[in-house]
Amino acid sequence: MNIISFLSLFVSFILTIGIASSHAGLSSSYYDRVCPEALPTIKRVVEDAVAQERRMGASLLRLHFHDCFVNGCDASILLDQTSTIDGEKNAAPNANSARGFEVIDKIKFEVDRVCHRPVVSCADILAVAARDSVVILGGPSWKVKLGRRDSTTASQAAVNTSIPSPFMDLPALIKNFKDQGLDEDDLVVLSGAHTLGFAQCRTFRSRIYNDTNIDPAFASHLRTICPQVGGNSTLAPLDPIPGSFDAKYFTNLVSKKGLLSSDQALFNGGETDELVSEYSRDLEEFLEDFAKSMIKMGDIKPLTGNRGQIRNNCRMVN
Repeated sequence: MNIISFLSLFVSFILTIGIASSHAGLSSSYYDRVCPEALPTIKRVVEDAVAQERRMGASLLRLHFHDCFVNGCDASILLDQTSTIDGEKNAAPNANSARGFEVIDKIKFEVDRVCHRPVVSCADILAVAARDSVVILGGPSWKVKLGRRDSTTASQAAVNTSIPSPFMDLPALIKNFKDQGLDEDDLVVLSGAHTLGFAQCRTFRSRIYNDTNIDPAFASHLRTICPQVGGNSTLAPLDPIPGSFDAKYFTNLVSKKGLLSSDQALFNGGETDELVSEYSRDLEEFLEDFAKSMIKMGDIKPLTGNRGQIRNNCRMVN
């Protein structure tokens, strides 16, 4: 091979590496040229869904969280159970709890229609729908990094070991988030997502009957709707105004009115007390930090390049 041929081959190799590298990461402009109508379409469907049921905003945000914490943000949570797919929907933290799947189906249908083909991944749909839900309910916006691909596998076992339990103490929560590459500040600010939505009686029963770090009147009220036996699926708000993205979740913690044991663990004499206090006093700081941590969470082990696929149907592999 002569020197000219070698240089030509070398330049070609470098360019190939550069292209591969540019495709390997995520970018907020990923769909700008491929399908500029994708993000406005997602927003429209989410707005319609939240208008019909305000609680849906919290459910869509939770789907993204439960997706990312299990082997990365890859839409594995959306896969239905089959003979070869170990569906995550049936795992303990999701069964009879995770919801909003029909909204994701609707988004996928509409996005594929406006894009004329399946070009937007279900994992990206989850990420954008979570952001749009937060904005609609009064929270901050952020530029969602895009370009994820969808997994072809799922794992119930990984859900049970990776999703933080409502019964965890602070050291266990810190380790759980650290395992995902998230620090103590991320733990506190992302837990602030509990400014939205509800929890089932089975998740807070032990707290209202056994915990001592709880406001007595708060516990007494909750006992009227959550008996010691039965009523497992009865709902209580995680925050005084569960349909509004605000800082009252943190105000509640300072007053020992956290609904879940894992909530109150963030303000119980440990190293996260100070940040909880800050957020209870400064809504703008919470909103700014929440946006940053959501971007960070969205970076957990995405499938990019040739890994994974763009599913034609979010519930099943192609």
